[in-house]
Amino acid sequence: MTDQSASAPGRGPMPAPDDFSRAPEAPLFALLDQLGIRTTTITHPMVFTVAESQNVKAHLPGGHTKNLFMKDKSGQLVLVCALGSSTLPLNQLHRALGCQRLSFTDAPLLWDALGVTPGSVTGFAVMNDTAGRVRLVAEEALLAHDILNFHPLRCDMTTAISRADFLGFAVATGHTVTPVDFTKLAAG
Repeated sequence: MTDQSASAPGRGPMPAPDDFSRAPEAPLFALLDQLGIRTTTITHPMVFTVAESQNVKAHLPGGHTKNLFMKDKSGQLVLVCALGSSTLPLNQLHRALGCQRLSFTDAPLLWDALGVTPGSVTGFAVMNDTAGRVRLVAEEALLAHDILNFHPLRCDMTTAISRADFLGFAVATGHTVTPVDFTKLAAG
């Protein structure tokens, strides 16, 4: 069993998934401002799953995301950003990425690598991957949208960002987005 209070250097102990007293969105919004990236953020009740978020996002334009943090047996870390409505053939993803089979990580590794807790996994979390350990993967169907909606490091807010600005954000944090067509993976 892993210690749920594990902490990354400089992050402190991992908070409860519903504890946002540390204002995790503040450094993100500061970085977005520094990069000149305009976003729109709404506040809503906490949602920990795509199903719970349906009512929250029903009237928001753009692609709504589900984000999965995974690793392979060699320790390669992968953050998958996909449309919330997509079916993901995760048992095939490793082939497209050229790695070993992927499995979900535990909460302490999520906190250590991305500085977020379960329920708040987001493409924006790569800003906390200063060591460059995480590979960022985005579903092509998500990238087909002009506007993308992500949690801003907490699950009681949603931030809309243009696709171009999200890709620029990823580059600014030292990450390249690997696009994957999940429909082709499912067929293959």
